[in-house]
Amino acid sequence: MPYGQRWTSIVAEKLGAGYRIIPEGLNGRTTVFEDPVEAGRNGLDYLHPCLVTHHPVDAVVFMLGTNDTKHRFGLFAVDIALGMKRLVKTVLAGGYGPEGKPPKIGIIAPPVVNEWIMDGPFLGSHEISIKLAREYQLVAREFGCAFLDAGEHIFCSMPDGIHIDSPSHALLGAMVAEWIGRELFPG
Repeated sequence: MPYGQRWTSIVAEKLGAGYRIIPEGLNGRTTVFEDPVEAGRNGLDYLHPCLVTHHPVDAVVFMLGTNDTKHRFGLFAVDIALGMKRLVKTVLAGGYGPEGKPPKIGIIAPPVVNEWIMDGPFLGSHEISIKLAREYQLVAREFGCAFLDAGEHIFCSMPDGIHIDSPSHALLGAMVAEWIGRELFPG
């Protein structure tokens, strides 16, 4: 997806000059799990250096979990949510926000993996991804994070069954910008 059409770019455009959005997406990234096939995809390993690089950070928004549903990991939605919980705890404990306080945190449950995927690394991912939003919502409640279920508004529409198309990026970007303003920076 061209940079200007990505949902993170649209969030930046919608929020305007008073905000700086730092997209840190990486294809194949997991919450906390080592991928035996694709190196360097563990989100937890990347989180600390990223937060230190951009310190101070006012807010951190996570939208991870789709790659954790890959068959090779053998995880359930609750396991993936435990990974998200580790990410949240890392942000809260690190003093990465202004004046050494923790940044605000938002958790976005990704859209559900398409049910028609019958082979490849995402075999069986549909059933796991359906339950992910509920599990992430529990993590958000436990830690006082903002929560958004992207799957209520968009779906994986690309031929691979795991990515979203350009119109969905536009919708997600507008929706996330509104959510950030309402939930993370009200007023």
